[in-house]
Amino acid sequence: MIPPARGRLAALLLAVGLAVSACGADGDTASADEGHDHSGGAAASLEGPGDEYAGIDLRDPYQRPSFTLTDTSGAAYDFASATAGRPTLLFFGYTNCPDICPTTMADVALALRDVDPALAEQVQVVFVTTDPAADTPEVLAEYLARFDADLPTRFVGLTGAQDVIDQAQLSAGVPLAEDAGRLHSSLLLLYGADDQAHVAFDAGNTSRDIAGDLDAVASAA
Repeated sequence: MIPPARGRLAALLLAVGLAVSACGADGDTASADEGHDHSGGAAASLEGPGDEYAGIDLRDPYQRPSFTLTDTSGAAYDFASATAGRPTLLFFGYTNCPDICPTTMADVALALRDVDPALAEQVQVVFVTTDPAADTPEVLAEYLARFDADLPTRFVGLTGAQDVIDQAQLSAGVPLAEDAGRLHSSLLLLYGADDQAHVAFDAGNTSRDIAGDLDAVASAA
């Protein structure tokens, strides 16, 4: 699959604090034998001139969304309250994804190994499945352990009812996943201490981009 270019992000604005309607975005299709596709679009404002971050500058910051799903221990996880005021990376994907999801999680893990350990300890990474039929809490726990085993703060994996996951995507401002969760946004959102995301990342970004912007967001707190 060819990673989507930043310029192909959809230009839907997110109203702060409110859920939005997501739309399908142009995306490159994987080869027929893979049978997978990922949308590179998001309900995001395009970045403008004078970019502040290595990632995608969100001209209109995204509010930290509110939703409650089930974590890998089987407990309810209230995203807004559990992550409030701390640097948080939020991603929607699924464990059988052959490309974007493992690459993104690996880049996040590399970035957290590259920043100051005190910052790495503060950062919460949350992976929400778009395929709850397959991604049970046990499956999510095993999957995320491939990436976070040596990190000071373990990744949080979330699953739950499909309608709640759909609402979580809308409230985060990303398009609804399609094709049983296999067609999903590649956007990785970074929220800061102000509970807003001023920057996001896609398949065109590297672990160094994520690490540098984590430092910048933490320094702005």
